[in-house]
Amino acid sequence: MADKRDYYEVLGLKKGASEEEIKKAFRKMAMKYHPDRNPGDKTAEEKFKEVNEAYSVLSDPDKKSKYDRFGFAGVDPNAGAGGFGGGFGGFGGFGGSGGNPFAGFEDIFNMFGGGFGGSSNTRRANQPRKGRDLQKAISITFEEAAFGCKKTVSLNKYVTCPTCKGDGAKPGTEKKTCPKCGGSGQVQTVQRTPFGQFQTMSTCDQCGGTGTIIETPCPDCGATGRMKKNVSITVDIPAGVDNESVIPIRGQGEPGYNGGPAGDLYIVLNVKPHSMFKRNGADLYLEIPISFDQAALGAEITVPTLEGKVKYKIPQGTQPGTKFRLKEKGIKYLRREAKGDLYVTVNLEIPTKLNGKQKKAIEAMAAEVTEECYQKKSSFTSKIKEWFS
Repeated sequence: MADKRDYYEVLGLKKGASEEEIKKAFRKMAMKYHPDRNPGDKTAEEKFKEVNEAYSVLSDPDKKSKYDRFGFAGVDPNAGAGGFGGGFGGFGGFGGSGGNPFAGFEDIFNMFGGGFGGSSNTRRANQPRKGRDLQKAISITFEEAAFGCKKTVSLNKYVTCPTCKGDGAKPGTEKKTCPKCGGSGQVQTVQRTPFGQFQTMSTCDQCGGTGTIIETPCPDCGATGRMKKNVSITVDIPAGVDNESVIPIRGQGEPGYNGGPAGDLYIVLNVKPHSMFKRNGADLYLEIPISFDQAALGAEITVPTLEGKVKYKIPQGTQPGTKFRLKEKGIKYLRREAKGDLYVTVNLEIPTKLNGKQKKAIEAMAAEVTEECYQKKSSFTSKIKEWFS
C-alpha cells in the first residue's frame, strides 16, 4: 500500500469531508483527468483511475467508515493478516474468549461486510455505453434569433465505420469469443488465506474487456468500428432564442459503444447585437430623438420595428426621457405564441448648428413663450426667490 496516496488527498479534501464536498471534489477531478479531455495522456489516465477509486470508497458510507478507522486495510479485500498491523489484539486477540484462537474472526468478517466473497464495482468494458456528447458554437444575427432560421453546421467527429457498420471486423468475417474470459470481459482471481478465500474481478487482458477477439480487423477503421469524418448537420433554430441559448440535437454526437446510443450535439448560440434595438427577454427597447417643436406641439413620428415601420402619435408637451409602450411589437416568446412589447424612449435633441436667421427665429419664439409656459422652470424660479427673500 506504500505507493498509494491517501484517498482524501487524491480528491483534495480533509478527513471528515461531507458527502456533498466529496461529490463536488470528485466531479471537479474527474472532469480534469477524463480520458476524453486528455487523449493519449497516460498520466491523466492513471489519475482518473485513482480519482474513481478514491470516490468509490469515500462515497460509500460503510467503506468510508472502515477507511477512516483502518486505512487501506479496511477496504482492501486482498489485505492479509499483516494488513492490519499489530496482530489481532484489537479484535479480541488469540488469547480471548476462553483461549479460542478464532475468537476475534467474527469482527474481521463483519468489517468486510460479512465475508470474503469479494466483488467488483468496475463497469465492464463490453457493456453498452452512450457515445460522447459534442458542443458547437455558432453565431446568428439579431433578426435570425427573433424570427428563427435554419443553419448548417460542420463537424469533424467520429462516425460509425460504413464498411463494417461499427462491428470492427472485416466484412465477411466474425468476432470470436475470448477464450480467456469466455465472453464476460472479466477474469476472476482467487487467493486463499487462513481466514477464507478472496475473490477479485479484473478486466481481461486478452480482449481488453470486450469479451471478443477480432482476428481480421476492418481495413478502414482498424477494428475500432469508427472513423473521423467531416459531417454537415442542418439545425432548426426556433424564433425567440437569445444569446447563449442551447439547442440539443439528440443522437448527433459520436457513436455509442457495444450497441449503446449515440451521444448528443449541443448547439450554443451567439446572437450578434442590433444597431438600434436592445433586448431584455421578449421585450425590445429603442431610443428616438425628437425636436423641440415635436415635443412642444405633439407630432406623429415613425417608429421602426423588427417587422416594419409604424406611426405613433406623441402628445404635446412631451418631456425628454418619456417612455411609450407599443404592445406586441417585441420578440416572440420561445415557447409561446405571444410576443413581448417595444418600449420607445424619446430624447429631446437641441440644435447645435444655427445660422443667423434661425437664431433670430428662436429669439422671437423665446420672447413669446414666457417663463410661465415652463412649469418646472417657473417652479424652480419661485423657490429661488423664496430662499433669498
